[in-house]
Amino acid sequence: MIKSIKIAIAEPSVVISRGLSTILKKIHGFHTDIFEISDFEALKKVSISQIPDILLINPTFLFVQGIQNFKKQYINNKTKFIALQTSLFSSFIIREFDEVITIFDDEEKIKQTITDLFELPDREQEINALSQREKEVVSEVVKGLTNKQIADKLYLSVHTVTTHRRNIAAKLQIHSTAGLTIYAISNKLI
Repeated sequence: MIKSIKIAIAEPSVVISRGLSTILKKIHGFHTDIFEISDFEALKKVSISQIPDILLINPTFLFVQGIQNFKKQYINNKTKFIALQTSLFSSFIIREFDEVITIFDDEEKIKQTITDLFELPDREQEINALSQREKEVVSEVVKGLTNKQIADKLYLSVHTVTTHRRNIAAKLQIHSTAGLTIYAISNKLI
């Protein structure tokens, strides 16, 4: 069954916005209505009138308004909020988003990120699906430690840490540190 989703792309660069639109239209199993937005006023109007399922937004759009204020005023609680990271942003800013896509992600990664947002497993099953050691690895990853540092701290080999991280990503369908951070906070792992 084909799902219909509305995606708003808030990005001042036409090249980036059109490129994302092209990729998002190719997502298998979804019919996508895409709204390309290049200024803040249009973003407010589309957020209210179209109620997008996904708001893919360059965080610089919200510096004046503030992310939390914008969410309270213009975003439906069911709207997924994805950061389009075109440059480095503070982890405090990125933490406010449901997921992150960077300009360096390939087409498959972008499509998988969008697909994963609509096929999220039950949170209770997710937390129970992780072993104690995997929970410890998640905790260290969100603290910003490298695989080598995690291995040293938990007395594991780097290969074992890499395997744990791969298993965590497969179980949770979270493939970014920002996503793991949100997961760890919401499940009280840190």
